[in-house]
Amino acid sequence: LIAYRPRRVHPGECDEPAVPWRRLLRLRPVWVFLIARFLTDPVWWFYLYWVPKFLHSRHGVTLDRLGLPLIVIYTAASGGSIFGGWLSSTLLRRGWSTNAARKTAILACALMVTPMVFGASVSGTWTAVLIVSLAAAGHQGWAANLFACLSDMFPKKAVSSAVGITGFGGAIGGMCAATATGFILQATGSYVPVFIWAGVAYLFILGLIHLMLPRLEPVSLAEVTPS
Repeated sequence: LIAYRPRRVHPGECDEPAVPWRRLLRLRPVWVFLIARFLTDPVWWFYLYWVPKFLHSRHGVTLDRLGLPLIVIYTAASGGSIFGGWLSSTLLRRGWSTNAARKTAILACALMVTPMVFGASVSGTWTAVLIVSLAAAGHQGWAANLFACLSDMFPKKAVSSAVGITGFGGAIGGMCAATATGFILQATGSYVPVFIWAGVAYLFILGLIHLMLPRLEPVSLAEVTPS
């Protein structure tokens, strides 16, 4: 929430007509952030659904001992969301451009996730928990800044639709990844491939964002001809 810069809404502003999705789908930023969420939201769903099973199968953590590790992981995730928003907002207050502040915060959060590459190989239970905790924090900071980028780039009448479209991409990605994870575990019996992807995905996607959107600038809906 800190990543957002709220402003006063004046009477009559909410009466503007919504922007049809078919117009938004012609814009490159929508597709860039849809792909970003399609490929990174599934990592969060992996933390939610597969980490307890990983701790049990790899480290022998039984059901009655899962409580504390999960509390640590999700508390760290909450802290990461606050950190991601705080970092980009602090840089903005110091005079950084929106492009530099958001991408720097996104990079910092992506780097927090990279130790996941080794998460399936470490022998200590709490070492694994701390790696996953750091990664979960990084993901939430990453997600906070992706939401903030949409609010930076799109006019107020299109922000909710842009968030909805990109969220759809994230949901589809999560659905596919849940099935894919099961197949990978069945085929290899190892969490290593999944953890490696979770560790490198964010840097890969950040590179894609920078390649496709060198500058995060406000979108002009006037350039999109209504159907």
